[in-house]
Amino acid sequence: MTDSYVAAARATGIEHPDGMPGWPQWSAEAHLQLMADGGIGKSYLSISSPGVHFGVDLAARALAREVNEAGADVCRRYPSRFGHFAALPLPDVDGALAEAAHALDMLGADGVVVETNHRGAYLGDPSFEPLWAELDRRGALVFVHPTSPPHADEISLGLPRPMLEFLFDTARTATDLVFRGVLARYPAIRWVLTHGGGVLPLLADRMQMFHSVLAGDDGPSVIDQLSEIWFDMAGTPFPRQIPAFEAAFGTSKLVYGSDYCWTPAPLALAQIRTIDDSWRELTSKNARRLFDR
Repeated sequence: MTDSYVAAARATGIEHPDGMPGWPQWSAEAHLQLMADGGIGKSYLSISSPGVHFGVDLAARALAREVNEAGADVCRRYPSRFGHFAALPLPDVDGALAEAAHALDMLGADGVVVETNHRGAYLGDPSFEPLWAELDRRGALVFVHPTSPPHADEISLGLPRPMLEFLFDTARTATDLVFRGVLARYPAIRWVLTHGGGVLPLLADRMQMFHSVLAGDDGPSVIDQLSEIWFDMAGTPFPRQIPAFEAAFGTSKLVYGSDYCWTPAPLALAQIRTIDDSWRELTSKNARRLFDR
């Protein structure tokens, strides 16, 4: 999160992103201190919500390039401690294709990051098909971070959207990927969703019931498709969320996530203290499988 990125967002009037009190501060040095305090070997950086597209395609392309170059610079300075996922200027698909190629081929990005929706277009939207086809061809990692849904002001009860709406928007975009067949058409993409899938573990059986009604029983089940997605445990994994997640999808594709710097360092460290050694060992092993291809 560079100063110029925050300035670009503020210039468009975003002072309270997603209903949050303000913008956090980030530096590589502060992040390394968190990693030391929490026993974290390597972190993967990305721009979070609200992304890089604030309404003008050309400006979004320039901002994506700027933050991706900044992320690559951090990785060059600390190659064993940081990786990064490149921001894409969606819903500008042509710009996203160009930036993905530059980031993956020239900057050494470990994947790309997208939001759960881009100006109201969810990830199953047909306009995104050329991007998924290219990322599938590459076997790319696509990290999906939630953002505010359309009409967020009307439905968020005046509360910060990360508390409730992010968890529902993750489920909404995952549902779109399943019901529009994106996951089935592009199996080489390594999708990574956040926050233990949000409310997905509680809705998966209900989604399966409706999928059987709408699409019949042909092809992979909803549970099978969602079980092929990777998930991180950012947020409040214990004592309730991850046990529900494990019952729904198992733990073979579960990795750790801190949500830093939107989650302040003291809260990130408090979350780490809820994760015992067996979960730390499991998620570390899974992360090595995800990245060491």
